[in-house]
Amino acid sequence: MSSRARALVVQNGPNGGPGRWAGWLAEGGVDVDVVRADTGQALPGRLEHEALIVLGGGYLPDDDVRAPWLARTRELMGQALERDVPVFGICLGGQMLAHVAGGEVKGEHGEPEFGSTVLTLLAPAAEDPLFAGLPERPVAVENHVDAIVRLPAGARPLARSERCPHQAFRFGRSAWGVQFHPEADPEQIANWPVERLSRHGVDREELLRAARRTDPAAAPVWREVALRFARLVRERLAAAAAG
Repeated sequence: MSSRARALVVQNGPNGGPGRWAGWLAEGGVDVDVVRADTGQALPGRLEHEALIVLGGGYLPDDDVRAPWLARTRELMGQALERDVPVFGICLGGQMLAHVAGGEVKGEHGEPEFGSTVLTLLAPAAEDPLFAGLPERPVAVENHVDAIVRLPAGARPLARSERCPHQAFRFGRSAWGVQFHPEADPEQIANWPVERLSRHGVDREELLRAARRTDPAAAPVWREVALRFARLVRERLAAAAAG
């Protein structure tokens, strides 16, 4: 299993890049091709990569008026699900996976979550290829006001938080969606718009300080998830090459 794989990464906003997941995936043998869809870079009509990663952004999954590229992104995700190509959706990307697979997402639903947040792994996580054996209560960075309100039929719930019941799930064999940001390092919080946070009574500097405190324990957890995802992608590539 020596050959490297490539993942198509869809970026939906200026501050929403793959972050440290790019390095962790590369460490695991998966290189990324980032498409800045929000700046007009064209998405392919057909998914030819060995994996699809859809990142976060300030939109609902079907917000095609404000973000017309989302329609093509949904098509690519549908192709990935149909062909069992590994998928990892983050924040908006996780909501899109739920939407495409038949679940439901609502805008400005429930209580918003910002910054370092304690998650609780659920029973199905113990047998999940990416989440098995992780700490029972890992910490992750959150930045959302919209939420998944109903998982797709057959989805396996993997994690929740105090404010959000659907923090992570798997659909089928190889598609994962998360509400949190495993790719984000604390310094990315410094780029979050102060005005948006202030509307929700949140102080950006406090979020940054908290994330810096929790990151030494959080980062190894999400690095392990990225490496496991990369391993799965490469295993699928090797199996396809073997015929």
